Parts: sequence; C-alpha cells; structure tokens
Amino acid sequence: MTDQAVDAGGMNLSGDDRSPAPMTRLFLGRTRELKELRADIERAGLDTISGRKAPRARVLLIAGRPGSGRTALAEKLVRQVAHRYPDGVLRARLTEPGGTPVPVERAARDLLTALGLPTPPGAAEDDLAKTLRDALAERRVLLLLDDAAGADQVDALLPDNADCLLVAVARGPLTGIADVRPCTLGGLDTKSGVELLGHTIDPVRITVDPRAAEHLVEVCQGHPAALALAGGWLAASPKAAVSDLAKQLHADPEEGDPLGRVLRIVHAALPGSAARMLRLLALAPAGDIDPHTASALAGCSLDGARELLDDFAALGLVRTVPAPLPRYEVPGCLHPLLMSLADRHDRPAELQLARARMLERTVRLLQSCRAITETDSPETRERLKSLPPALRFATPRAAEDWLLARRPALLAAARLAVADGELDTLARRLMSQLVRAMVAHLGTQAAAGDLYGIHRLVLDVAERQNLPREQAAALLNLADLDARTGRTAQALARYRAALDAGRAANDPYATGRAMESVGSAHQELGDHDRAADWYGRALAQRLARGEHADAARLYGRIATAHTYAGRYGEALRNWRAAVAAHRRTGDVAAHARALSELARVQEYAGRPEECLRTCQEAVEWARRAGDVRLQAALQLRLADTLERLGDPTAAALHRGAAERMLTGEIRPDGGPPAGEEPDDTDDTPREHAADACEIRSTSGED
Repeated sequence: MTDQAVDAGGMNLSGDDRSPAPMTRLFLGRTRELKELRADIERAGLDTISGRKAPRARVLLIAGRPGSGRTALAEKLVRQVAHRYPDGVLRARLTEPGGTPVPVERAARDLLTALGLPTPPGAAEDDLAKTLRDALAERRVLLLLDDAAGADQVDALLPDNADCLLVAVARGPLTGIADVRPCTLGGLDTKSGVELLGHTIDPVRITVDPRAAEHLVEVCQGHPAALALAGGWLAASPKAAVSDLAKQLHADPEEGDPLGRVLRIVHAALPGSAARMLRLLALAPAGDIDPHTASALAGCSLDGARELLDDFAALGLVRTVPAPLPRYEVPGCLHPLLMSLADRHDRPAELQLARARMLERTVRLLQSCRAITETDSPETRERLKSLPPALRFATPRAAEDWLLARRPALLAAARLAVADGELDTLARRLMSQLVRAMVAHLGTQAAAGDLYGIHRLVLDVAERQNLPREQAAALLNLADLDARTGRTAQALARYRAALDAGRAANDPYATGRAMESVGSAHQELGDHDRAADWYGRALAQRLARGEHADAARLYGRIATAHTYAGRYGEALRNWRAAVAAHRRTGDVAAHARALSELARVQEYAGRPEECLRTCQEAVEWARRAGDVRLQAALQLRLADTLERLGDPTAAALHRGAAERMLTGEIRPDGGPPAGEEPDDTDDTPREHAADACEIRSTSGED
C-alpha cells in the first residue's frame, strides 16, 4: 500500500492559507493500525455505556518513538476522516525540537489565532485554555496535537464537545486522560520497509539482491526514519551495494537505536564542511532553517548554504517546507542526535560562536526589515545602501512576508538567546529590533501578544544583568499591555515596580512616566484621591525639569480626577492652570480643548454665565486650530447653556449651526462650503447668525 502522508509542520486550520501547510512524505503500510483507529472513533466510551452523552471529545492516541511514522499515521487518519468535521482541522506541535514542552498558553494562543479569534496579550494559561474550549464547544473540529509531552498539555486543550475529535501523538501513554486506548507503533513490516527503500534508490539494486534489502530492513528494525536515511545514503552512493550498508551497521561498535547508527554513517560520509553544517543545524531555533540561518551558523556563503541544504534534503536529513521563501525543517527525531554529534565533534566555544553569528545575522535582517518602511529618511536610505545585497528587501511587502514567515523562528531565537545566558548583549539587540520590526509592519495592536512575550524576556535579561533602566522600560511596556486588556491591578503593581527601577537608574523619564501611569491606574480603579496625588507628584517633577507641555497635560489630568471626585473648585483651578500652560507653549488645539473642559466643569458647578463666556472663548481658539468637531461640541454646549439662561431661540440657532457643521454645510472658518456664496436672503437675525457661524460641533467628550 502506498499513499501520500503529511508530517505536521506547526498549526493549520483547513482552508486557511495563513498557517503553514504540512509537508508531504511517502506513507507505506500501517493498514491494521488505521483500521483500528477508525474503529476506535465509533467505539462506545464509558460515558455512552452508562447512558450519558460523552462530555468531552473522543481522544485517539498514537504512541511510538520519534521517527516511527507516528505523525505520518496521524496525518493519514486525519485526511481520511476530516470530511466528518466541517469546521476544519487544527494542528499544534506540543514539544520543541530540543525536547522542551511547549507551554499550554502558547499552544492555546496559536490555536485561537488559527480560528481567527482574539488572544489578549498576557492572558493567563487557564483563561486562554478556557477560551479555546468555549470556542470549540460550538464547532465540529478535528484537533491534531503532535508530539505531546504529557497528559496535562492534552487535557488542557481537550474540547468539551463530543462532536469534536482529538488525535494525539506521543511517546507513550497519556496517563490521567480517561477512556484513551493507545495505538502503539513498532517498525514497518519487511515488505513495506523494502518498498520504502525502493522509492529512494534504483529498484534494480534491490532486485539483484532482495535478501540484502530485507536484511537491511531487519537491521534497521523497520524504523521508517532510519530506512529513509539509509535510502538517501544509498542513493548518494551508487557504487555501494545494499549489503555494504547493512554490514557497516552491524560493525558499528556503539549501541543505540537504528536511527542513530544510520545517521553516524551518513555523517561520516559527508565532506568535512558539510558535516559541520549538518551538526550546527541543531542550533537553528524551532528547527526552522532558511539559507541565511544555515549560512550564519556555518560561516559560509549564502549560495553555498542553499546548495548544501538541497543536498541534505535529498539525503533525508532535512525536509523542504512548501513556502514562497526557501525554508527547511530538521526532523524532530534527528534533532537530539545532531545535537549529540555537535557536542562530540565541536568545542563549546565553536558552538557559541555559531549561535552568535546566527543571532547577529538575524539582528541585521530585522534592521533591514524595519528600515525598508522608513525610506523617506535620507539617513535610512544610506543605511540600507550600506547593507550587503543579500540582506536587503526589495519592497516593504517582501520584508513583511519574510517577517510573517519567520515569526515562529524569530520568537524562538529570542527565547533561546535569553535562555543561553551568555549572549545577553545580542539577545537585547535582537529583541529590540524584533519589537521595532513588528510594530513597523504589523502595528502595536496586531502584534500585542508577541510583544508581551518579548517584553517579559527583556525583563528577565534586565534583572539578570542588573540593568534598572531596561528593567523600568520592560515593566512599563508590560504594564501598558496589562492596562489595555483590563488587568488594572496587575498593571498598577508593575507601574510601581517600574518607578522603583527608574529611581534606581536615575532615569527621570521612566520615573515621571511611571508616576503618571500609577495615577492613571488608580483613576481606572476609581480611587480619584490617589490618582490626583500621583498626578501631582509627576507634575512637580515635570515643572522642576521645565517640561511645560507635559506639565500642561498633567494639570488637566489632575483636574479630571478632581472632577470625578466632585471637587469642582479644585478642578476649575487646575483647568485654568492647564489653559495658561497651553497658552505659554503655543499649542492652540490643546488650549481650545482645555477651555472646553473648563467650560464643562463650570457647567457642572452651576455657573452658566461663566460657562457661556468660556465656551465663546474656546470656540475662537478651536476655530484657529481648525478643530471642527470641537467647535461643534462647544456650540452644542452653548446651546444647552443658553437654554438654561432662558434664550431658546439662540440655543436653537447654535444647535442648528452645529448640525450643519457636522454635515459639512459650514466651513471651519464659518463660511459656506467651497463653491457656494452666502445666502443674502436668509432672514436669520444677524446677531445670532454671526454667533452660530463661529461655534462648532461635537463633542465626543459630551
């Protein structure tokens, strides 16, 4: 039996081109296992036997060693039954190439993203897992979890919906999840193993010595990954007989599984430079490789790296990833073996140097990726010209495509650099450029989830290196994201920690920003007294440093806190101070807005005459600033005030003029729309008409 199978390469929602497509491989045998798995889908579970509807999705477990074809079998099963799940197939890998379990928070976030659902930055693992389960409760999906490290990961992502199916791939049983019967894989049968070799090498070489081919399958214990590597080695060695490879495997003095023994033979047959590059590929973040990564790791040319990667793909040492840009993947089963070869053949200093070269190349690519969006700057254009052609992007779209395609690897590079502990300077540069590139291409909102994780890594490095300035910056960034997603109490704690770090660094910007943000957090929590106090502390620092524009803004924030607390006298005093400060700085628009707020508080305080005069003054400043909506807001407030003062006719005129302003019938300067002449037949009293034309509309603040 032959068919095409796929090996999960990340996460994909069927029909969604945003996720990477799985990679195609040859699928052979496993007829019995497929039949048992399909039958297990229909098998009555314990809940069904007891008469209750199953509260959770059925779990199918495919257990086996890495390289045993467990993922290929899972993908074959998925293709056969996917039509039963109209809401698509979701895929996630739960173990990183180095063997580190993927946090449930990251897996749930990626699955929610594949579903097109929002993922608040910094959300707790339990909250994200619950959000995912709630989303799947209303869908019929097939969820494939590849390389699960333990039952806890699977259980957290298991849908509470009997109409869903979860297929898990793991090394062994998932103890703790009820009603799971594992399908345990061994080696391929001899016939399928020989057929696998025949798809890689010239079948004549098998026909002339079929017993040698069968013997090779037996020596490899039917291990699919070992047989694939053996076939690649034989294809690259046309003069070698199949029996020669079997003899070499027998003669290998080292113990270990067949895959390790075949890999050592393949590695030994490579030229020195190629063998070295192969070993260093184990350092690639997330096992995701492009020619730049391979070139930097090995210290060779880009063209040379690309040729070697193609040779490795032909040998079965890496897999080609279908993508617009050249991309390759180290099979998960080979990653620990390559790392072991690197530890044996390369000195620790050489491995560290290779990591440093890779990170430095990544930093330069990120700089180029960001710079292509800033070509209006002569300095940026010169900087781009100074880069080697291989590091330049032709267009901003090409840079964005590269950033999106490399996103998992870039984030993994940042995590690995921080975990290394000896490359903190490069790690800091990498994270700085990654943040800037993501903001430039994706925007702060769209990249918020990734930015939160990066800022946490920055904080780890800053604390480890005792860098209070960077610690303060990371805490402020994290607190801002917490505040935007409603975690105000957590944001407040981080703002206070940022204040301490800013003081330790003697950084006036960080301390001033932190004090103001502490005030904002208290304001959000409804503690207006503390908010006004913290705003006042920030104001004192701004005044001492002569930062008049920031001081003017803080006067307004203090006034707002007093207004919420009902202390209108204090609010009026601070709004007047804000008006005076904006007048000194020459900010016409801010001056007009401050007058508008002053009028609002005068209205609240029951001073309609003062409110009327202030509104009229604010209208003039808003007209100078060209702020149409503010003019309309002030005109509406004038209308309300005139009604309280007993002049409904003037109020109606102001309200009508505000409506015309909002619909574009009156220009900001008070005249008719362009191309129209004033209507001299208008019988509106001139005194009211003049006033109406000067005051304009809205208020979003009203």
